[in-house]
Parts: sequence; structure tokens; C-alpha cells
Amino acid sequence: MDQERLSFIALHFTPGIGDFLVKQLVSYCGSAEQVFKTPKAKLLKIPGVGEISADAIKNGDTYKEAEKELKQAERDDVEIILYNDKKYPHRLKAIEDAPALLYYKGNQNLNTAKAVGIVGTRQATEYGKEMVERICQELVPHQPLIISGLAYGIDIHAHKAALKNNLATIGVMGSGIDIIYPAAHKETAKKMLSHGALLTENRFGTKPDAHNFPARNRIIAGMCDALIVVEAAEKGGALITAEIANGYNKDVFAVPGNLGQTYSEGCNKLIKTNRANLFATVKDLEYIMNWSAETSVATQTTLDLTVYSTDEQTVLRILKERNAPVMIDELSFKSSLPPSQLASLLLTLEFKNAVKSLPGKMFAIR
Repeated sequence: MDQERLSFIALHFTPGIGDFLVKQLVSYCGSAEQVFKTPKAKLLKIPGVGEISADAIKNGDTYKEAEKELKQAERDDVEIILYNDKKYPHRLKAIEDAPALLYYKGNQNLNTAKAVGIVGTRQATEYGKEMVERICQELVPHQPLIISGLAYGIDIHAHKAALKNNLATIGVMGSGIDIIYPAAHKETAKKMLSHGALLTENRFGTKPDAHNFPARNRIIAGMCDALIVVEAAEKGGALITAEIANGYNKDVFAVPGNLGQTYSEGCNKLIKTNRANLFATVKDLEYIMNWSAETSVATQTTLDLTVYSTDEQTVLRILKERNAPVMIDELSFKSSLPPSQLASLLLTLEFKNAVKSLPGKMFAIR
């Protein structure tokens, strides 16, 4: 059994150690295994670590729990993805309150070139269902990953419409990965495993309690490039997800509805208060996101790096390997280029039609 993975999960299970502190401890100590070997006096010097959490770490009581979790994951064909794994969703990693680990089951790359979240009311009307169908059909040329919450209403219709249009789809769950909720969606969830995945931050056996769903919503918001709210009442989970997405500087879209209709009020209000772009057709999303259906992996792989300067080649290699939008801060860190120099270089690459600028200070290879 991989000792580092075991240690990371054991640290995650330690009482009083939340997602942020797990990442902080691993960063300061160099590895999860080293966290448990670090003397208490040194642990107490790490920001956020107090007497109680330091004692809990030194007790090391959670190793047995972690070992049990890993064995169940192996039995159930579930992968536990750690925050520092390459497979971890890079869009999600960019947010401060990203989960320290994720439970994953399926066959889908979590770092696709484009990702769209579709959310809405559990009381979907025929209009809402039709709009979801249309959205997925119109998105086919872009081949995005469709992300939703596996819930009744708009969510499950988003997953079904994605499958119908041969688009990969991920269901982010508010329960353990071994507990499909609602149970009525088990068949759809099963189909998603062969053309998508199921994802959760909750350990095995976690029940779908109400407090898990707002936390689940931040994962949906964090994993997408654009979030589309199809139908929503004036209050509810879909609007919470939209607010979170706005907080993450994601592009939010809302499908307008008839005035006076309960499940159009939320969407109309988002548009009216400038917290969402109006979505009438996919052209609205393409315009805001600067997406072109012609951009493909095939065109990216033919890029001739030899015609660029050394620094330009460094940046282009990072973007090419990621094959998805990258934030300018991450580009600066990975390329070791100062932000001011990088900004000038990126502008030059834009003029050369090698990269494109996206909302949220993100860049992608053209």
C-alpha cells in the first residue's frame, strides 16, 4: 500500500483538520507522511495549527480508518484522487476551498479542454427540459464535459441529454460514492460510468444530508469554465451555485423565462442584476467565452515550436501539455517568468495567433 497516499488520507480524516489545513500542512512539511513525523513544536509554528489539531496529528489514530478506506476503494473500483495528483481537476485546484481529495469512479478525463456546468431547479418544467436538450445539442461541436449534480429536475436531464448527444458527463454527488442519491437515478449513473464519471469529496457511507449539497455545489462551480442556470426559483441550490461560480470568477449564464413563472424568477433576476449573461443560444456562450468549435487537439498538436523564442516555447509547452485554459498566475509560476514579462509575452503570442485570452485571466493554446 502506498504509504504517502495512506498518510494523506489519514491526515484528511484527522479531527479538526479541514481541506485548507491539509494542503497547508503538506506544503510546509513536504509530504503527508512527513507531517506525522514532524515534532509537535514545529507543527505549532505552521499557520492554522493549534494545540488540539497538533495533538490529533501526533496521535495518528486515523491510519486504520485510511487503510480501510483504501481497501474499500480498491474493492469498489473507485479511485481516490489526492490534491497533488496530476489527475486532480486543475480548474478546481485553482480555488482556495478546493477539496483535499476526491472519490472518482468512471473513465473520464477530468481536465478536458472545455467544461460546462448545467444546473437548475428540481421541479423542471417542459420548457426547462427542452432548453437542456437544446443546449447539449448546440454544444456538440465543442465536445465539452457536462457537469451537474445528479439531482432531480434539470440536473438529471443535463446528464441524460449529454449521454444522448454523446457528450461526456460527470455527476458530482452530495453523498458517498457508494450511495447513489436519489436512488431513482441509479440507471443513469451506471451509464455515466462508461461515458463520464461520478465524483464526490465524501467518504464511503456518507449519507446525502442537506449540509453536503452546498459543499457539492462549489465543486460543480469550480470544475467548469461556464455555468448555465436553466431554471431556478428566487431561492435555491442553483442560485447558490451561481453565486459561488461568480465568486470564483467563472462565467455564469442564465436562460430567461416567462415573467411570473416561479422557476424563471431566479434566472431572470440573475440576468437583471448582471450576475449572469443571458443565454438564448450557444452563440451567446461562444461570444463571451471566445470559444471556437474549430479549435481542436488536432490543430494544437501540429504547432511548430521552433519558430518561437525560448520563453515563448516554454509558455506554449505548458499550454500544450495542459490542453486546457491556464490562469496567468499558474503560468508565471510554472514558467518562472515574472508576471509583467509574461503579460507582454502573452500579448505577443496573441498577435502571432498562437494563444487566445479567455475571461478570468486565463489563456489557452489556439
